[in-house]
Amino acid sequence: MRLSNIKERAMQGVFFLTALASIAAVVLICIFLFYNGVPAMAEIGLFNFIGGTEWAPTNVPASYGIFTMIIGSIYVTAGAVVIGVPIGILTAVFLARFCPKPLYKVIKPATELLAGIPSIVYGFFGLMVIVPFIRDNFDVDGSSLLAASIVLGIMILPTIIGVSESAIRAVPENYYEGALALGATRERSVFKTMLPAAKSGILAGVVLGIGRAIGETMAVILIAGNQVQIPTSLTDGVRTLTANIVLEMGYSTGLHRQALIATGVVLFVFILIITLSMQAIKSRSEKNG
Repeated sequence: MRLSNIKERAMQGVFFLTALASIAAVVLICIFLFYNGVPAMAEIGLFNFIGGTEWAPTNVPASYGIFTMIIGSIYVTAGAVVIGVPIGILTAVFLARFCPKPLYKVIKPATELLAGIPSIVYGFFGLMVIVPFIRDNFDVDGSSLLAASIVLGIMILPTIIGVSESAIRAVPENYYEGALALGATRERSVFKTMLPAAKSGILAGVVLGIGRAIGETMAVILIAGNQVQIPTSLTDGVRTLTANIVLEMGYSTGLHRQALIATGVVLFVFILIITLSMQAIKSRSEKNG
């Protein structure tokens, strides 16, 4: 056997082992979460755990209902998506098709820098700038669903911009040129031809942004208010699933600790459902398109 073939086989083995390591990591995480979390759900009662609206682990008897935090996580994530997705996609379109090269050299590194800023810094920014602004203009506490949505909307921008821009640039140039040849304007060619062709990549960027918004913790703890309640307005305080785990894991024991791990199971399943739903939408759109 030639030396080149040996090297090729060896590299194939290395790549195979790294792929197995990635799969093994996911499997081990799943085993840990479900092994420690499912018994707590069984003891508390699945409906009482997921559908309960009272979280009081120190009471006698204790209550472990996370429905309010599920709603809080959904609201905060939805607010971040409403703010971040349109801005992110439009910024990606501008960078890919309209931005002058001198300006691109400034904007592109700035968007990438956003991804490198620690989440705690975003939290401090929200605490010192956004929360006081909401407090002064709406005559409320300030630490709220609105503040968390704004900060998370900013945090998911670099993910959406980066992936969406790459997807738009991957579209063959003849799509754009063909639209122009048929009489479409520059803007119409981009938004009616390039964007639909890049929708799979853009959707992937949106999914990654949603994943970051759902899993964010430190920034949300600082600015969301951490109130166990179902918000009735944008200025109400909320507590998310991730914030609840971080706030109480340090002193939890017994069933309380297991309930927090079970909260992680719910969060994991929640993200899995979103990912699979997006994949189904993507597959259906590709099949129809």
